[in-house]
Amino acid sequence: MDLSVKYTALSLFPDIIDAFMRHSIMAKAIERGLVSYQSVHIRDFAFDKRKVCDDAPYGGGAGMLMLPEPLGRALESVGVKNRVESQPFVRGMDDDEETAVAAVAVKKRVVYLTPSGRNFTQVVAQELAAERELVLLCGRYEGIDQRIIDAYVDDEISVGDYVLSSGEVAALVVIDATYRLIEQVISPSSLEEESFGRGLLEYPQWTRPEKYGTLKAPDILLSGHHENIRRWRLRKQVEKTLAFRPDLIKKGLEEHRFDAETRKIIDDIAEMQGGEDERD
Repeated sequence: MDLSVKYTALSLFPDIIDAFMRHSIMAKAIERGLVSYQSVHIRDFAFDKRKVCDDAPYGGGAGMLMLPEPLGRALESVGVKNRVESQPFVRGMDDDEETAVAAVAVKKRVVYLTPSGRNFTQVVAQELAAERELVLLCGRYEGIDQRIIDAYVDDEISVGDYVLSSGEVAALVVIDATYRLIEQVISPSSLEEESFGRGLLEYPQWTRPEKYGTLKAPDILLSGHHENIRRWRLRKQVEKTLAFRPDLIKKGLEEHRFDAETRKIIDDIAEMQGGEDERD
């Protein structure tokens, strides 16, 4: 049974997507048949000779919006159904093109990358990684016509509380965070110890040389005592998460995500910090 995952990215600059797919772990995953991808150039579906894909927004305002017709044609070319119209949005296609669109029109998860979407987290990454195919719509300018969202988009996702000029960069964040969760791409043990895997940030790490300038690797990591190392690393995870992302600790406690050992470490650190505050 084919368990590979396919990414289809619709973009005005597909070379950005292509370059990422040709390197590192992603290239190996594609070579092994675990991942496949298709990059679609939206300009190929524009009507005019100049391949215009944007225009001024109705009602005025700064910037330009991506036109709905090239986007609709591009989405339907990769098998995405129009949920609103009874007929495919194929104005300007000939009969053979319309037949081809109808033949491949199957349900796929369409994600539009936008600052106004829901927040992209590790939980969302795991959700998306379970899909067999993701169609990623890369916005530009001030965004896309709302009718495309209404007719085709299943999910609007933001990769952070900031604005990017390139939807391609946001799409690559989603691709990078999800493909590595696909079975056999990365060893399960590596995923378990990463940040957010247990509701905590990852512990700090050291490698050779043992001494770098005046800085030395912690003795416990050189001890060979695996259980002591495990407990030490867990404490460091809690300390780092409390320092940088206390919201994760709060959420983990509220959702009862932590085991008894982790909760005890949290309590011990809180008690120590309380004592320090009293002395201050």
